[in-house]
Amino acid sequence: MKVFVNLLSIFRISVAFLLIPTVMMKMYWLAFILYLLGAMSDWFDGFLARKYKCCSKIGGVLDHIGDKLLVCNTFIMLALIAPTWEVVIPVILMIARELYISGLREFLGTQKIEMPVPKARFSMGKIKTTIQMVASVVFLLFFAIFTSITPTTSSRIVFYLISTLPNVGIFCLWFALVASLWSATQYTFTFAQKLKKIK
Repeated sequence: MKVFVNLLSIFRISVAFLLIPTVMMKMYWLAFILYLLGAMSDWFDGFLARKYKCCSKIGGVLDHIGDKLLVCNTFIMLALIAPTWEVVIPVILMIARELYISGLREFLGTQKIEMPVPKARFSMGKIKTTIQMVASVVFLLFFAIFTSITPTTSSRIVFYLISTLPNVGIFCLWFALVASLWSATQYTFTFAQKLKKIK
């Protein structure tokens, strides 16, 4: 089971890189399906790891890398195909947040001090990741549907409902940004406490 859980994380890493060519080639339906499977694998491997108690250090690293790559790669692609300030600003800030937290972890690692992920079931970090994935799913679904239909091939009501998807995605992006910055603040306080152990 431990091997299967790790394979799910490796699958998520693979999806993160497969999304780049699929989005660039405007294969939005394939990108949507791949991302959805990748996001589902994130929940599934965590569930299996907890249920069967098959957590491992390498599994934790792979899971962490998979999550970050899936979210960041997709966000970069979204910023390229939807280069509006409502999308680009939260994307840049959230990626910067990931680099900032990684820098804190790397520094503490040189001092042989760990900065663990919060264990709370509904930690702000987990909420952030969930909303980020929802935002990506919404945007990819919008591009997939919108490039497949026209006002003449669908009813006005359906076309209007589809047109509201970007607003939902933008709302999720900014909500995720708030959660991301809040989580970064928590990590910063934890980092400050860890610094006290360094002589």
